[in-house]
Amino acid sequence: MTQGRVVRFDDIRGYGFIIPDEGGEDVFMHANDLLDDKHLYQPGAVVEFDVAEGERGPKASLVSVVRKGAAAPAEAPQPVAARAEPAAAGGGVVEDGLCDVLSPREFRQELTETLLEGVPSLTAAQILQVRQGVERLARGHGWLAS
Repeated sequence: MTQGRVVRFDDIRGYGFIIPDEGGEDVFMHANDLLDDKHLYQPGAVVEFDVAEGERGPKASLVSVVRKGAAAPAEAPQPVAARAEPAAAGGGVVEDGLCDVLSPREFRQELTETLLEGVPSLTAAQILQVRQGVERLARGHGWLAS
């Protein structure tokens, strides 16, 4: 069994994502694979799960809550980087001439949140496809930390 924290779970759509404690790609979870009531899968909740490679990436099964979320402030996942501000009208360079370079994990989280907020009708499979394509593009341009 693997442990991780729930990043997001939409109990209406019936899916969400887990960040594994050992790192790596976010793991997709579906309501059909949850062993506890859906309302317990809140951001920050610690979960145990089996993971297998699905068509679109890692997929969790037999997901159970170990510790309820949202996690206590001392335990809550802390953002590694602040949310980026929109680029200035003249381009994406900030005052110091530098731009944010995100870790792959931060990038996936930001992109997932943006997709879910901007196009709520996207399915989990579509989100994973878009993330994989955009992440390949970002890596090719050196926009992600290694």
